[in-house]
Amino acid sequence: MSEPTPAKRPLLLYLHGFLSSPLSHKCQLMRDWLAAEHPRIVFCAPQISPYPEIARQSLLSLVDGFVNSGEFDAIGLVGSSMGGFWASYLAERYRLPAVLVNPAVHPARFMPAYLGQTLKPYSGEPQEYRLSRVDVDTMRELEAQLQPPLAGRYWLLAQRGDETLDCREAEDFYRGQRQTIEEGGDHGFRGFARYCAPIIEFLFEDS
Repeated sequence: MSEPTPAKRPLLLYLHGFLSSPLSHKCQLMRDWLAAEHPRIVFCAPQISPYPEIARQSLLSLVDGFVNSGEFDAIGLVGSSMGGFWASYLAERYRLPAVLVNPAVHPARFMPAYLGQTLKPYSGEPQEYRLSRVDVDTMRELEAQLQPPLAGRYWLLAQRGDETLDCREAEDFYRGQRQTIEEGGDHGFRGFARYCAPIIEFLFEDS
């Protein structure tokens, strides 16, 4: 007698920001909330390199593996800051739904400010990074590949009090997509926990 085929489950892929990590507050909050409220949903939060080509290759390899595994009946993306750019990049390539939290629309614009500096993750891991002009050029090329009209299904969550990114750029870039723009707040997106349940509804409404 053959073993029963395991039931497929939804997968949520959380993508953190530049020099952040899976230890970030929103990432851990989302993980813990899912474990308590929707344990059927598989949660994955990879460590993303600040080097754009390494990040691109590793994320494509990761999602290729998920898509080809046949283990998941749906895949949804949540991306914060720089992770919002990567979520959009993957959403366009694989036609996946994505929630973008104070996303970086033009990340190549701020990367030159980091050239020549020794960079360390905000969350305290022992790694160090140094960006080069090649990294900036690579990011510009990736941005050029991600242009409206967008084929994915997006929900933009942004706060006008973001001290790092101007949310008006995201409003324009994701025009025609679902948007929730709040007054005040900050780059970390104050009160993110309010949106855990609506995010799951948006990403997996057909699951």
